[in-house]
Amino acid sequence: MPNNFFTAKLHNIVDWYFSKRVAPYWLLILIDTLILAFASVCVYVSFMGFNAFRDNLPALVRTFAVLGIPYIVGFRIFHTYTAVVRYSSFVDLLQIIYAMIFGCVFAVGLHFLLNGDGSGFFTDTRTAQILIVSITAAIGMMLVRLAVKMLYDLIYQVQDAPKAFVYGIQSGGIGLAKSIRNEKPSRFNIKGFISHDPKLGYAHLLGEKVYAVDDRLTGILQKKEIKAVLISPLRNETFRRDQRLQDLIIASGAKIYMMHRPDEWAPGKAPELQEVNIEDLLPREQIEVDMESIGKMLHGTRVLVTGSAGSIGSEIVRQVASFGPAEMMLLDQAETPQHDIRIMMNKEFPDVKSSAIVTSICHSSRMDAIFKSFRPDYVFHAAAYKHVPMMEDNPPEAVLNNVYGTKVLADLSVKYGVRKFVMISTDKAVNPTNVMGCSKRICEIYVQALNAAEQAGKVKGNTQFVTTRFGNVLGSNGSVIPLFKEQIRRGGPVTVTDPDIVRFFMLIPEACKLVLEAGTQGEGGQILVFDMGEAVKISDLAKRMIRLSGAEGVEIVYTGLREGEKLYEEVLSNKEGTLPSFHEKIRVAQVREYDWDIACRQIDELFVIAKTYQPMETVAKMKEIVPEYVSNNSVYSVLDKNKHQQ
Repeated sequence: MPNNFFTAKLHNIVDWYFSKRVAPYWLLILIDTLILAFASVCVYVSFMGFNAFRDNLPALVRTFAVLGIPYIVGFRIFHTYTAVVRYSSFVDLLQIIYAMIFGCVFAVGLHFLLNGDGSGFFTDTRTAQILIVSITAAIGMMLVRLAVKMLYDLIYQVQDAPKAFVYGIQSGGIGLAKSIRNEKPSRFNIKGFISHDPKLGYAHLLGEKVYAVDDRLTGILQKKEIKAVLISPLRNETFRRDQRLQDLIIASGAKIYMMHRPDEWAPGKAPELQEVNIEDLLPREQIEVDMESIGKMLHGTRVLVTGSAGSIGSEIVRQVASFGPAEMMLLDQAETPQHDIRIMMNKEFPDVKSSAIVTSICHSSRMDAIFKSFRPDYVFHAAAYKHVPMMEDNPPEAVLNNVYGTKVLADLSVKYGVRKFVMISTDKAVNPTNVMGCSKRICEIYVQALNAAEQAGKVKGNTQFVTTRFGNVLGSNGSVIPLFKEQIRRGGPVTVTDPDIVRFFMLIPEACKLVLEAGTQGEGGQILVFDMGEAVKISDLAKRMIRLSGAEGVEIVYTGLREGEKLYEEVLSNKEGTLPSFHEKIRVAQVREYDWDIACRQIDELFVIAKTYQPMETVAKMKEIVPEYVSNNSVYSVLDKNKHQQ
């Protein structure tokens, strides 16, 4: 009981001290001065004896006071008392050394100025005493600071903080470790570093060992009871590409923490570390976009965004709003998500005039009124039905929403002088095997033919139509990752359609940045294809998500390909090639162009059939317009067989 009482009291006292932002500067000066005086007494007694000290005390006090002045001046010049003691670093200790050297030199000079001619500098006893006092006092001052720092670390760093390793041993990793140790209370107890350099297997940083990336790492993490691995901000991209290191860490059961915005962090600043999601670990190259030039083009313009409440549309809204457009018109037929977008705009972009309207792009008269009153300069068209199984069951709705809605918007853009119309397509439009993909391919056909008709003078207008193609975006509504997370949370099973199915993935913000660059830099009539990086095997993705979650006993069940689903997606058809563009991650697709008159006639015929709500007849017409559309694992495959027989 007494020990617990004493420990509690000590903790309260220490906690009271460290609750202060910094110790008052006069307290540090007083402590350093007392250390200097104590060192002077000890050195004098060791040289001259205690009796001499007692007999000459008044004179010695005057001497100490005079010779101590240079040291106090040194404290002032080198700011030894302004540092936060609990965060003392090598630089702070170096300042003490500089101050003591300064004080020693001037104290010796003052001694000879008052007591001698300087001829006995190297044999003078008082000179030796001053040198020893300076060294002893400097050591004492540094020890006091280190003791305070160690006490702080002992109380706040180790207590209840999970043990952690830092990946990265250069400035980023060391800066991250120092920042973590300086936190109060600390989130992690740094116990080591990880490096790819095998030569550093016996090295130490900040008093902790450096461990190499090899097959022993998982066992080391488990043996040391490491609960977290913190990724250096300078090693984020390297870590994302290093699946072996990720697997070694995940296998140990340790959590992985990264900074999502490492460019906004500076050493010494509290790092905003977050536990990684599977999205953070997918291999991808960092995408650089010239946002400044995009901002110049969009600033002060009127921008209309369709599908503004969706995953892609809402991010386009955020990015466009950050450039300060004159006004924004936001369209979506989903009431509650659209309400959320309105709240977001009022909160985050109160200076941007915006209107959030609930309506369907298929309401031609309503769209005409909006275009007539708003007169947009740019249209970003993200509205679409996109779920493959749903559209496979509802082909007429896919046509009437995706194709007819796009035609309404495109025609109105020409009518009301929109500068540029940017349509967001999908890699499923390439060699389509499902209704949704084919509907988006027909959208591409129409806007490209309309652009060509303008250039040929068949249609009066100057609107440039640009199409962007890319694959799955991480975190989008209905994507596979949120589904897997929910299945793992429930204890499984995790459902994967096929062991060999692969998909491309891209972050929503990255995809939208490329959309904006394509929209502002692309030329009319172009279909721009995004470089999606490496394809990811969905079964491997599911396995890693299970391991990353720490869940046990979660099984993977293969359910078979859904109607219209491919094993892999393409961004180009067999008959298409690409040309380089204004951005290394964007290519210009060379696609088959359709005659304007023929495209209009066929698409109008498609609308007539779709309005009868006959799925088979609707799909048959879609296959006529897009000959490369071959259904996969679908009831509409019979149409392909009939076509081959004919």
